[in-house]
Amino acid sequence: MSLNDTKFGEELCKTFWDCINGSIHSGSGNYRVGVDLGTANVVTAVVDGDDNPVAGRIKRAEVVRDGIVVNFVEARNIVESMLQELRQDLGADLEYGACAVPPGTREGDFRAVRYVVESAGLQVSDVFEEPVAATKVLGMEDQVIVDIGGGTTGISIVKSGQVIYTADEPTGGVHFTLVIAGNYGIDIDEAEEMKLNAVNHRRLLPIVKPVMEKVATIIHEHIMGHGVEKICLVGGTSSFEGLKDVVEQITGIPVYVPEHCILVTPLGIALSCRRGGFK
Repeated sequence: MSLNDTKFGEELCKTFWDCINGSIHSGSGNYRVGVDLGTANVVTAVVDGDDNPVAGRIKRAEVVRDGIVVNFVEARNIVESMLQELRQDLGADLEYGACAVPPGTREGDFRAVRYVVESAGLQVSDVFEEPVAATKVLGMEDQVIVDIGGGTTGISIVKSGQVIYTADEPTGGVHFTLVIAGNYGIDIDEAEEMKLNAVNHRRLLPIVKPVMEKVATIIHEHIMGHGVEKICLVGGTSSFEGLKDVVEQITGIPVYVPEHCILVTPLGIALSCRRGGFK
């Protein structure tokens, strides 16, 4: 990963973060939308024809589990509401969009994610694998991009500007939450709130470290033999304090975590969307 790619990707994510927090950027038109239906969050990103982030929304929701849509109606309603708000903010129509799924998602589940976005009012031009979409933000230098979401860990190996390998394993942030809940004897919602508060991370680290080690071992097993020299962690779970160090210890490879790691994949989906180019 070159310094320029890193800096550019961080700047894009910072702009998108500002958009989510209410800063609407006047764009050049030709808007494309990226929708990321995650296990813990739904994120919608809008970029203009010059690839500038101009607007976005994020909402906590449990509508997907392990890449499978488990609440179609709620997922559709959330995306539809987001699109209505974004259209009002921009004073423009939003017609074309894209979405993403974990690597290896079955065709039926793949289509369900697409149908959610289409039923919310977008023409879906592409459906990407999540860590592949992230390369649009982070660049195509030789590296491994690992998308650690709420339910799964997706892995994408990039070599010579090409994605040569993808994989997905059913381990993610929800497993951190389950361990916290079991340790403290509290319900899942309370454990989730504890996990999301960074103030708690240091004292929770000994509790969740076995899950971190499992994630790191999954990464290590998938990248062995590929000559990997850099790992980039994205997805909301990647921001948990201590995870970066555990992955470095087990893989023996330097790890980079973008500041706004939860936004990399949804922004990459929008940037990858081909306006009007269907497949």
